[in-house]
Amino acid sequence: MNLAEMSGLDLMRVGVSLPGNMGDQGIASVIPMKIIEADEGRVVFLATADARHTNPLGSVHGGFAATVLDSATGCAVHTLLPAGVGFGTVDLNVKMIRPVPFEQQMRAVGEVIDRTRSLAISEATLTDMDGKIFAHASATCRIVTPS
Repeated sequence: MNLAEMSGLDLMRVGVSLPGNMGDQGIASVIPMKIIEADEGRVVFLATADARHTNPLGSVHGGFAATVLDSATGCAVHTLLPAGVGFGTVDLNVKMIRPVPFEQQMRAVGEVIDRTRSLAISEATLTDMDGKIFAHASATCRIVTPS
């Protein structure tokens, strides 16, 4: 399997199929999250905050939700890109609705709402497993094609 020759959707689906998923690679070594669904323009992640994500007040730092939502919005965009085409987040707007709990599995669903040749706009929600919303984000991603 040559990852460089795979579309974004194929890459995301490979991630879903791996037993360890993202494992402890990259950002997943800090924010434990796992992609569980990937379709064209849509992804679903599971993530759980733990003691590493504490802010000075003793609650879950807002960066936890922001990071998970950035991953969900970006990966949703990635599912629409062909092999060799990348993206970068230009803008991420996060609204914290309520405090994220410790040691409770959360679900982040990211969906693309518009795409042009050079930009894509996506949004994501972070909910508990019952669907209660804890944070919402919208993102603009620049699509980067090789020259």
